[in-house]
Amino acid sequence: MLGRAMAVPQGLLLALLGCTMALDPVLEEAWEGWKSLYAKEYPGEAEIIRREVWEKNLRRIEQHNWEESQGQHTFRLSMNHYGDLMDEEFNQLLNGFTPVQHEEPALTFQALAAQKTPAEVDWRVKGYVTPVKNQGHCGSCWAFSATGALEGLVFNRTGKLAVLSEQNLIDCSWKLGNNGCQGGYMTRAFQYVHDNGGMNSERVYPYQAKDTSSCRYNPGDRAANCSTVWLVAPGSEAALEQAVAAVGPVSVAVDASSFFFHFYKSGIFSSMFCSQKVNHGMLATWLQICHHFQPVWGEQGYIRLLKGANNHCGVASQASFPLL
Repeated sequence: MLGRAMAVPQGLLLALLGCTMALDPVLEEAWEGWKSLYAKEYPGEAEIIRREVWEKNLRRIEQHNWEESQGQHTFRLSMNHYGDLMDEEFNQLLNGFTPVQHEEPALTFQALAAQKTPAEVDWRVKGYVTPVKNQGHCGSCWAFSATGALEGLVFNRTGKLAVLSEQNLIDCSWKLGNNGCQGGYMTRAFQYVHDNGGMNSERVYPYQAKDTSSCRYNPGDRAANCSTVWLVAPGSEAALEQAVAAVGPVSVAVDASSFFFHFYKSGIFSSMFCSQKVNHGMLATWLQICHHFQPVWGEQGYIRLLKGANNHCGVASQASFPLL
C-alpha cells in the first residue's frame, strides 16, 4: 500500500534492536528500490528493523519459489508492499474477520445432490464485480466482503454496477456487534443494511480506513438494500459452489494468517500451513477468490484457492450472501 510505513511501538522496536542481524550489503539497491516503489519512510533506527524483516521475508520468498521450480508447490510468492511486516503485525492489522460462534437463526443454503454446477462461472466478466479495492491498515475485510456480495446483488437486479460504501458499514453497524477496524461479520453487515433500509455508495460515503467517525448514512442515497441473509451450509464446498453458481458473488472467510498467503503471487494456493480457523473476509467469484489488500497482491488482487481439498483454508466454513 502506498504511504508512510507503519509506526513501530517503542517497546517492540527496543526488543528487536537487541537481536538485530547483520544486513546484506548486496541487497542495498533492491531495498532502496522497494522503498521507492511503495513510498516507504522510516524514522531513525526503525529503518534497520524494517530492513531486517524485509530481508528475512525476501529469503523465504526466494526459497519457496526455488522449491516451486522443483515441483514442490503449485503457487509462487512475490515481494510486495507488506515486505516490512512480520506475520504477527500483518495479521493484527489486516485480518479483521471475527468468526461467529453462535449465529442467529437464518436461512441455510444446502447442496443438492442432483444439482450440477457449470464447469466455469466468472462473475467478473459478467459485470457483477467492481475493481479490487484496498482496505489499507484497517481490519475491515468483513466490510469489503459484504459490499462485494451486495454489489453483485444490485447488478443482478438492476444491471448497474454500484460501488458501495465500506465506511458506511464500518461507522454504522456497531450495534449489531461489528467493531470497525478491529473486526466484524459479513452477516451482521447484511443485517444492518436490512434493518437500516439501505446503504450508501462509495461516492457519497468515501472510505477512510479508520473507525473514528460517527454514522453519516444519507437516506437520500440508498444505493443498495437486502431483505434476507442466507448462510451456506458450514463446511460444505459443494453448497458453496452451488451458491456461487446460482446467486453470484458470495462472502466467505478464510485462514489468511500464514506467510505464504501474505506473499502469494500466482498459481493454485495449497498450503499445509492453512488451517480452518478463519480470520479474513473475502469474496468468492467462482473460480477465484477476491481479496481486498491491493491489486498488486496476488493475481491482480485475486487468489486461486485449491478446490476439493476438504474445505481448504476454511473457505466454506462461514460463507453467506444477501438476497432481495
